[in-house]
Amino acid sequence: MKKKDKIKVGISVGDLNGIGIEVVLKSFEDSRMLDFCTPVIFASSKVVSFHKKALNLTTNIHGIDAVNKIVPQKLNLLNVWKEMVDVELGKPTEVSGKYALISLEKATEALKKGDIDVLVTAPIDKNNIQSENFNFKGHTEFLESKLDGEALMILCSGNLRVGLITGHVPIQKVAEEISADLISKKVAIMYKSLVEDFNISRPKIAVLGLNPHCGDQGVIGTEDDEIVRPTLEAFQKKGQLVYGPYAADSFFGNSNHEKFDGVLAMYHDQGLAPFKTLAFGKGVNFTAGLDKIRTSPDHGTAYEIAGKGKAEFSSFKEAIFMAINLFMAREEYKSLIEDKLQIQKEKKKQYSK
Repeated sequence: MKKKDKIKVGISVGDLNGIGIEVVLKSFEDSRMLDFCTPVIFASSKVVSFHKKALNLTTNIHGIDAVNKIVPQKLNLLNVWKEMVDVELGKPTEVSGKYALISLEKATEALKKGDIDVLVTAPIDKNNIQSENFNFKGHTEFLESKLDGEALMILCSGNLRVGLITGHVPIQKVAEEISADLISKKVAIMYKSLVEDFNISRPKIAVLGLNPHCGDQGVIGTEDDEIVRPTLEAFQKKGQLVYGPYAADSFFGNSNHEKFDGVLAMYHDQGLAPFKTLAFGKGVNFTAGLDKIRTSPDHGTAYEIAGKGKAEFSSFKEAIFMAINLFMAREEYKSLIEDKLQIQKEKKKQYSK
């Protein structure tokens, strides 16, 4: 990628009856956004025009019929279906789920091929999107199946980064999922991402306990002493700054998160409840661990306000900027590694003479 080229940001529109298209259009209503990237929406001009009219938005759209026709300084819209679609704002339907998947599949395909540099996804409905082609609990699992690497969901806002050891797992199955292998895997992914994607040379990571008070020495469960603590000690023996387990009930309230570059929670709500309390509307969901960059806003389809013009777009805008920054950081890291390897090769040549 040439330095003068703007990063191509692919956008999947999410559920057609939710607020996805609204937050996309609002994010690019200010044309100055086009100074930072070249965006391309994967959808249909007919559907987007319907939303523009319903919401009385004036965002300029440039329709294209092939991904190689993306134009800089334009909000490109790649038509990935041409048929008329019934839009019922505020109502989850089989149709809105079907076309949300088409948008996601086409955008992911372009991401894999390198036709776009990063992917920003608007919210889907995890129920109505289910089909023969989508049997996943969410975006994270779908993208993990399509791209290289192992995924870790990290919610980010400024220096606050909260990852999940288990993701979309029923609470009754969380303890069954926790193992030394899983914890090690997720810690390693977060550590690598903090180094390569966030330019933190020696990251410091906190891991929350599974049980209340980390089990109180076995009184309220033994997993923290028997599984979590020994696993984290193994990282410490390697010289990595990975600490815990910490009692989750007081960790964020005491501002302990401010002492760390990343926090790993054991399950979904243990991490996301405090994160959204601290940063709702400003947070970004980043799928770390994969060979491509994907981000999304920290909210859902919000059917209750769809079509009313009330959707707040700041989180989606943050997701765009974070995707751009992550891509640049990762490219910079690759360049540094290549430079080091080149220096090592040159030294070997000198010594061999």
